[in-house]
Amino acid sequence: MLPSRMQTFHEFGLGAEFLRAIDELGYKTPSPIQVQTLPILLGKPTDFIGLAATGTGKTAAFGLPLLERIDPSKKVVQGIILCPTRELAIQVSEQINIFGRYKSIKSIPVYGGASYIDQIHGLKAGAMIVVGTPGRVIDHMKRGTLKLENVTTVVLDEADEMISMGFKEDLATILESIPREKSQIWLFSATMSREVRRVADDYLRNPQQVQVNRTEMLSDTVKQFYYFTRESDKPEILCKLIESADDFYGLVFCQTKMLVSNLGLYLNGRGYKVDTLHGDKDQKEREHTMRQFRERRVTILICTDVASRGLDVKDVTHVINYSIPRELDNYVHRIGRTARSGKTGIAMSLVTPTHRYLIDRIEKMTKSRMEEGIIPTRKEIGMKRISKILPKFLEQTFHTRVLEIMGPDWKAGIEKMSKEEIAARFLSMIAADIFQERVEKPLSIDQSATIEDRNSEDRPARNERPGRSERDGRDGDRGGYGRDRGGYTDRNAYGDRGRRDFPPRAPSKFSPRRDEKPRAPRFEVRGEKRTDARSARPDFRVAKPDSRRAESRPARSEARESSAGFSAVPKRTPFKGKKFRA
Repeated sequence: MLPSRMQTFHEFGLGAEFLRAIDELGYKTPSPIQVQTLPILLGKPTDFIGLAATGTGKTAAFGLPLLERIDPSKKVVQGIILCPTRELAIQVSEQINIFGRYKSIKSIPVYGGASYIDQIHGLKAGAMIVVGTPGRVIDHMKRGTLKLENVTTVVLDEADEMISMGFKEDLATILESIPREKSQIWLFSATMSREVRRVADDYLRNPQQVQVNRTEMLSDTVKQFYYFTRESDKPEILCKLIESADDFYGLVFCQTKMLVSNLGLYLNGRGYKVDTLHGDKDQKEREHTMRQFRERRVTILICTDVASRGLDVKDVTHVINYSIPRELDNYVHRIGRTARSGKTGIAMSLVTPTHRYLIDRIEKMTKSRMEEGIIPTRKEIGMKRISKILPKFLEQTFHTRVLEIMGPDWKAGIEKMSKEEIAARFLSMIAADIFQERVEKPLSIDQSATIEDRNSEDRPARNERPGRSERDGRDGDRGGYGRDRGGYTDRNAYGDRGRRDFPPRAPSKFSPRRDEKPRAPRFEVRGEKRTDARSARPDFRVAKPDSRRAESRPARSEARESSAGFSAVPKRTPFKGKKFRA
């Protein structure tokens, strides 16, 4: 019987070195997945399946029991943790090193896109735990720099993501290479798909299983909002939501890499501190981007769903779903990037009218409630923007120097202006994008996509579109068969538009001229000719060949009979007559 409630980590029987590291990290109350997993993995050796979303504390759930089973006196690889992305491998390795620093247990991240030299040096230096992506782990196995004969524990972190990314064969290669008689496999996944279940059935032996309910997958401190908008209005609405936040430091998730790049260029043009993260970036660019984001030199990070499985950044205040994910399980992974470690966070989703049904599905899946948000107006954003400028305005100390160099033209220009007007003019210069006149289109929640959204993925179904008689600028009778367009009953051979006059084509030696009759083919078809178009085609297979060709080779049936009797086939003589085209 698993314990239903654990107040502190001291109740699990962890070593003093690990409890000291946990206390320094500020972890006090274990999460639901930790409460159910730690007693099992700290007990007798067993295979294990844990189902929980990202951000629920799975790293500590499998990291602490793994460290308890490591022998610090043996400077060999004793544990392997496989991750789907490079970012997740780096972060898990850092977390393992923090937990095991007072027991001198070190891990090394192994991933593609980085130098082999540093990784080989770390493996030879006595790393006891390897955290890596499946592809680079196999590369080291083939090079002989990574040996698995002493491995006792293999952890598959985010197994569903690894399988969906095409690592199934690599996982099979690694799992078949470990000494199965003395090792155990711990599989952690957000969902139990058919492929994940097949891997578990093939390689796990009588595993114990723990599943965190959907209600426990979402933090109680995250607030969820959704905003209805057109697809074409999403960039402007996104800017309004960012401007309306007190201190925006968050992630924006998009469906495709192209959309990530285009949205990044748009926000950069608007003056935001933004960067992008997607699969086309190499490892150095990805590490540079994450460093900039962690140091808050970049406050907006636009990324794809792959990055949502590997990002672990503290104090993320907002997560915005620029598009609702195709797989609703990814929604949990996305918003799990905020409201971590008991802190508050906000999750926003931009929803088009045709995707309104997804809100009900998400609420049903997560057993939570999403509130409909109100898009802030430009006036409200302007008031918030100028209120942030006021403290900096009052702190200025160089205004006396500006007065000394101000010429008579400036003094004459502001002589008739009031103080409020002078301040307003400067504020309009600083925040010109807010106070410029723009035409904004009202949007009804139940309104279908308009013609300008014709090329978007949210175009309404054909049966929801208005008929021809209901469209503006068109009358009901456009002319059909037998009407004013010229139907089959009153058109001539070329229709009522008349025949087009094409320029004469130059004669070719392979085609007859217009003043000549085409030459008859030099073969004839046996059988009766029929003029009915619905009759069967003539049988060209029984065509009577030309007499000269008949003399040069035997009939097909004779040749077949000769070859069947293993007799020589008469040699063909080359035809020396004129070539013809049938």
